[in-house]
Amino acid sequence: YWGYDPMAFFAPHRGYAHDTKPGSQVVEFKQMVKALHQAGIEVYLDVVFNHTCEGNERGPVLSFKGLENRVYYMLNNGGAYFSNYSGCGNTVNGNHPVVREMIFHCLRHWAHNYHIDGFRFDLASILGRDQSGNLMPNPPLVEQIAEDPLLADTKIIAEAWDAAGAYQVGSFGNHRWAEWNGRYRDDVRRFWRGDVGTMGALATRLAGSSDLYQHSGRSPSCSINFITSHDGFTMNDLVTYKDKHNDANGEGNRDGDNCNHSDNYGVEGPTRRRQVERLRIRQIKNMLTTMMVSQGVPMLVSGDECRRTQRGNNNAYCQDNDISWFDWSLVEENSELLRFTRAMIHFRRQQPTVRRRSFLNGTAGNRRLPDVSWFGAEGGEPNWAHDAALICLLTAPGPEEDPLKQGRDLIMLINGSSDDRDFQVPDVMRGTRWRLFVDTDGVAPRDVFTDLNGPTLPAARRVRLTHRSLRIYVADT
Repeated sequence: YWGYDPMAFFAPHRGYAHDTKPGSQVVEFKQMVKALHQAGIEVYLDVVFNHTCEGNERGPVLSFKGLENRVYYMLNNGGAYFSNYSGCGNTVNGNHPVVREMIFHCLRHWAHNYHIDGFRFDLASILGRDQSGNLMPNPPLVEQIAEDPLLADTKIIAEAWDAAGAYQVGSFGNHRWAEWNGRYRDDVRRFWRGDVGTMGALATRLAGSSDLYQHSGRSPSCSINFITSHDGFTMNDLVTYKDKHNDANGEGNRDGDNCNHSDNYGVEGPTRRRQVERLRIRQIKNMLTTMMVSQGVPMLVSGDECRRTQRGNNNAYCQDNDISWFDWSLVEENSELLRFTRAMIHFRRQQPTVRRRSFLNGTAGNRRLPDVSWFGAEGGEPNWAHDAALICLLTAPGPEEDPLKQGRDLIMLINGSSDDRDFQVPDVMRGTRWRLFVDTDGVAPRDVFTDLNGPTLPAARRVRLTHRSLRIYVADT
């Protein structure tokens, strides 16, 4: 249960602590961060500097309202009403010098007193608005967060949009800022759902989203690739519900996003129909695999690896019950999906081929081979506009990115269509023996071969893929 109404930006939430004594949450939070660091895990804080719990002009006076309305909030109509770019009743006036300094002190406080490694800024486009609500070309707050020497060792991530229509994915801040890539989320969802004409967009996302980040001199690591987040459907619900089911929120199902690019594949909600369930699991594996082999930084939501559900609720911030709680029995119930997810994470960490520092654009590397090559199902030119079957050849990076020579060449066969398809793998690397690593249609444990020693690609290089599935073959060493 995470709520969405900040009041005390400098304080950890007492309700999350085990010890009920005042101040114990500070000690426990620091202990948690230390333990996670000892396990090699960085800690990022999701910060909401765009609004507070004081609401609009009818809301309570708890903090900033009592200090100075006109300084801390964006107002309109001569100060009679609160501007609402957050969708929550008010908007913090982040580019006022006083408020800007408060935000800097807060970020430094978390970084230096709690050893937080990075921050994700909720509705970050609001941080680029002036007091009148206009988007600024060079917002002081956004630029100074990136340039603050006391925050130089932290990572900063923007949710580059807001609730009033601003959408800045690909153009938020400078090279220090990474972004939640909402285009990645939507394009991957739409392709695997079967939307016509989305194969080209999928290829662009796999290659690092150069259309969004290359022009400004940023690298693929600025793209935070995600398919689900704490906002919206879980991965399980994305393939289980065509429509949102937010009635429990008490707003007549009007809240939450109406455009989810989801599908139920024949039955709305849980079902015992084996064919539907098998397709749903396959789709989860398809999207997990796509994310783990895309250039950029993958973001996986806790629970997606074991099919956590919110029963179709795509706006569960206000649900302090089993809609939002983590059901630990799912870990055992869906242990095979957990195994699959672990294998994909391990593969990504071991393979520089899917973690390039530069965008894939088909240029030749040190082996005189393109970093990426695209083919249609029959090995010719892809039909980008109308097909959903694609072959992708990724070549391993050179010694400057892979000094230990751990990278392998990869072939991805992607069938996003609703029909089974034959694939003819082109013989562009003669003499290479290819071994199956992933088959999202495979029955565990033959869905992923963690030792990279799966069955070899047939000599004729022709294979048949089930509808809505993918395979990855790895070059044998």
